[in-house]
Amino acid sequence: MTEVAVIAYGAGNIASVQFALERLGATVRLTDDPAVIAEAERVILPGVGAAGYAMARLSELGLIEPIRAFPRPLLGVCLGQQLLFEASQEGEAVDLLGFIPGAVSRLEPAGPLPVPHMGWSRLTRDRDDPLLEGVADGAYAYFVHSYVCPDGPATLARADYGGPVPAVVRAANRWGCQFHPERSAEAGATILRNFLGLPEDPSC
Repeated sequence: MTEVAVIAYGAGNIASVQFALERLGATVRLTDDPAVIAEAERVILPGVGAAGYAMARLSELGLIEPIRAFPRPLLGVCLGQQLLFEASQEGEAVDLLGFIPGAVSRLEPAGPLPVPHMGWSRLTRDRDDPLLEGVADGAYAYFVHSYVCPDGPATLARADYGGPVPAVVRAANRWGCQFHPERSAEAGATILRNFLGLPEDPSC
């Protein structure tokens, strides 16, 4: 049974993530303990809200370096994906975790589309990855966000919301989902199941 540390740092509702993982047979620990995070088999970095607040909380709890040093599979969800990048332009510019080059910016869709992007959008896969095994091209996922990550070599899948929205990204052992897999029906459950099944060393 896979043990997952879900980082509880006051930036979002983590109960739905916990329940989705437990339905898949995982043992889940909600934690802000750096030692627990460092020893976990898997880590999920959730988040809803402002990047500056999230990074300040991670810093206050002494979690930034344990997250950066974590060598096994890590998944950022929603704001958690955005935190994988170098910086955010939200409010006053803020430095993020720095795993992926580029700055997160305000979502500015072409046409009369509202912000935030809230609801179901199709995923278009850009390349194969173990996290997306069994997820059909065109599968729907559930999004809620007002900021968007830069599109680049780290992008595994995109959504279209008046322009490309990097929906799944990867840098080495760190993945991100801009959408909420725990609220994305079968596609989301498949992604979480795949995450639980990743090898401890994802380079293998």
